[in-house]
Amino acid sequence: MIIAIDGPSGAGKSTVARLLSKELGFEYIDTGAMYRALAYKAYIQGIEINEIEIAEMLKTTNINYYDNQIYLDGENVESLIREEAISLAASKISALKVVREKMVEIQRKIAANKNAVLEGRDIGTIVFPDADYKFFITASVEERARRRYEQLKANKLKTDYANVLNDMIKRDKNDSTRQFSPLKMAEDAVLIDTSKMELTEVVKYIAGYIGGNNVL
Repeated sequence: MIIAIDGPSGAGKSTVARLLSKELGFEYIDTGAMYRALAYKAYIQGIEINEIEIAEMLKTTNINYYDNQIYLDGENVESLIREEAISLAASKISALKVVREKMVEIQRKIAANKNAVLEGRDIGTIVFPDADYKFFITASVEERARRRYEQLKANKLKTDYANVLNDMIKRDKNDSTRQFSPLKMAEDAVLIDTSKMELTEVVKYIAGYIGGNNVL
């Protein structure tokens, strides 16, 4: 079974998907981490984010995801890819056609023949359009920025709310207007606004929906 969870940055997708996978005993795959890992490699190697240079970088790049951890060229980079600079670079790199095609290929391969919860921007529309269940998780941009700000503070990363909010507005625009695989809700997805919900409530609702109790 494939469960697709899409939505904008900071809506709580990763937390919900991770908790849901534990609840159901499914594998969790954070597709956004894959794009962050690519952005991180480009950043540390000083590679400009454009179709030609990134296509060349991809030839010598290995991305894998297992045990809830992202691996770049055999190295666990989970703790290195969460800064806002990498987040914005990931939004930019994910707009490239060569990157989308490669990542979709990898994501389908990782989830093949498994019960999996995948979260990202285009899981229900592009990666797994025939997913068994699709959910689109969102929240107000102010609430999403507040959550990301608190997360960054908890991880002892230096930032301020105004910068996080501005970066999130930019990322929303980038993600929803890019030419290839833009962020949008699948027609058959269930919309969940988490602005005034605890993420544990969201997990409970989704698990209930999948179990047949689809009433909020």
